[in-house]
Amino acid sequence: MNTLTHTYEELTSGASPRIKRLEAEARVRGKNQPPYTFVADLAKAYYELEGIPEHERQARAFAIAIEQMPVYLLPDERIAGVVYHLGERVETEDPFRWHEAADKITAEALPENAELVELNVYTDGAARGHITWRWDFILQKGTEGLLKEYRLALENPKDEKAAEFYRCVIYLLEAFQRWCDKHTAAIKDALDNCEPRDRARLQELFEICSRVPRYPARNFREALQSFWFQHIAVMSEVPWGGNGPGRMDYFLWPYLERDIAEGVMTLQDARELIDELFIRLDEGLMDADGWVEAVVVGGSDLNGSPSINPLSYIIVESIMGLNVLHPSVYMRMPENCPDEFLALAAHYLTTGRNRAQILNDPAIIKAMETFGMSKEDAAMYTCGGCMEITPQGMNSDLLFAGFQNIPKTVELVITGGECLLTGRKLKSVDLPPLTHYKTFEDFYKAFENELARELNVFFRRLDVYSETSAEIRPCYLQSSMILDCLEQGRSMHDGGARYHDYGSSPMGMPNAADAIFAVKKAVYDDHICTAEELLAALRANFEGYEELRLKLRSIPKYGQQNPEADAMAARVMGSVCRIYESYRTRWGGRAKPVVLTFVWAPMLGSQLGATADGNFAGTPIAQSLTPQSSSMTEGITAAIGSYTSMPLNLVAGGGSSMWDIDPQWAKPEVVESLLRTFLKLGGHIWQGNTTDVEELIKAREKPEDYQSLMVRVGGFSARFVALDDELQKEIITRRRHAG
Repeated sequence: MNTLTHTYEELTSGASPRIKRLEAEARVRGKNQPPYTFVADLAKAYYELEGIPEHERQARAFAIAIEQMPVYLLPDERIAGVVYHLGERVETEDPFRWHEAADKITAEALPENAELVELNVYTDGAARGHITWRWDFILQKGTEGLLKEYRLALENPKDEKAAEFYRCVIYLLEAFQRWCDKHTAAIKDALDNCEPRDRARLQELFEICSRVPRYPARNFREALQSFWFQHIAVMSEVPWGGNGPGRMDYFLWPYLERDIAEGVMTLQDARELIDELFIRLDEGLMDADGWVEAVVVGGSDLNGSPSINPLSYIIVESIMGLNVLHPSVYMRMPENCPDEFLALAAHYLTTGRNRAQILNDPAIIKAMETFGMSKEDAAMYTCGGCMEITPQGMNSDLLFAGFQNIPKTVELVITGGECLLTGRKLKSVDLPPLTHYKTFEDFYKAFENELARELNVFFRRLDVYSETSAEIRPCYLQSSMILDCLEQGRSMHDGGARYHDYGSSPMGMPNAADAIFAVKKAVYDDHICTAEELLAALRANFEGYEELRLKLRSIPKYGQQNPEADAMAARVMGSVCRIYESYRTRWGGRAKPVVLTFVWAPMLGSQLGATADGNFAGTPIAQSLTPQSSSMTEGITAAIGSYTSMPLNLVAGGGSSMWDIDPQWAKPEVVESLLRTFLKLGGHIWQGNTTDVEELIKAREKPEDYQSLMVRVGGFSARFVALDDELQKEIITRRRHAG
């Protein structure tokens, strides 16, 4: 049966007049959000609860703040509930300064961390968020069912710490239900005083909210409402970008399938509701472009068969037909993917206003299995925000906890610990310069050793952040929907989550590989220059060394399908991944690379001096595992071939790539053919842009005329005119592939 509800030409104009009106009204409200009082309410409750055990104090303070969240009823709504994250903050002191506490401990325990941060070898701090949770527990059991499980567990806990966890979860679930009940009361008041034309709508909404989320959802309307209530509450408890719904079509389709079979709903009815949900979600995040809440559709079920269903298509159609940035909708391509779904992916890439991201199930699931996850858990993967691969509801939330500037490490090994931009030398290690190494293998071993030292300092810092999070910001409501927390009697950071893996992004691996290969060829193999001459040229940023620079540029690069250059890139990536894999987190998990570049390509490039492959100081780094723009001289097929020659099976967090294509060539049939090649060769994640460069240049000149122009940045999409100047330049200067 043809599961598409529209022809491709109708996909971007399929929203109904009502939806278009709701979208316009939401844009006005979203740009004029009411004050955000949650933190102020939380702090007030926390300080008033002085004198009780700390974790109970934390939980009860959050329970009070959640119950006090505002209730908004909007005209003509069929889904109740709004959350505004971005309104003006009420000035208050946050009592849960877990980040501040972790920084203090890190400074005392790992003094070398400060030097590495200062030299921009890696990022400071650590980001929370970037996970999904099993909100289907609420749909299946209701709050009453979940409360029953936790109350039963509290009767026979394995220890006092488990009892404490169960009590804290109960506080939050009860408060969440009381907040939902406030909506029911408000809808009843509105129903008692409404115009006749609103009576049927409000009566239906009252009946839905009287039942869910307290009890299990019986149909699609109830399931969608139950999802939305819990999403607002959890995102208030953990208000960090990257947290998102995940596999929405997978969890919601059984309810819609039953409704369709019983004749109480059509696919077009479902489309209208999904449109409204996405508008509501975007309203609360208006203009927060980098705040990513990801919906992932398609993919595989637990036995590996395609789980694509009509709701998968509807969700993609919806985001294509709306002028919104949130949520981010990504498509998983399973083994034996239907041609229809692949064709939709190509249309999404070419006409979806640069919002698409396509994921390859066989390759990603293989990498997760290589990492040690079961096939069933791996099949449940989703994106935690930009593209951080994780099984839904199974991991604690340090999955995108920073980045490493890998080419900066190469620079320090070449110079003997000297930063080419500042002339400053590392104090924490005694590295000799390139002139010291008799063979290339000696030099490469020094690179591996220094990289391992830096990464292990970083990972030890994440242990501090994890421990501090468990003590100061345990996230009980979210943890109630993380697998194994109930059984373990622990929150997700305290050993409750099934996987306690850390994720961070090793950035600039293509740059690092090209620079290392250039050292090998120029100094050790072909004797183009001596180590002394190369060091002098780099310190001078090639001023007076243009002839040498051009020779370095002519050395083969990763991205040209040169066997030697690609083998070096694979070797560098293998070294990085083995260092990650060898680390054991404080609960027995591992560190895993999550390869994306986000907004940092120009920033990390600005921290680099001249590089051994012939780039001047300040050149932006490559996007994720995509070859450098200047290296993709043999076309997109060769570049994809180089990318897929990398050991992607070692990247359990996902290895993304960015393919910007000239719009004159980016026809759906062309992109579909390229996408098929990408998937067949084992690529992980495809993203890119099809915007005309001239249009981007005009947008820089007259931003007021291009407010809705969206671009793919590096793991997320954003309004081009809202990006900073250097990031705009980086996007404009990326290679645009053409036939």
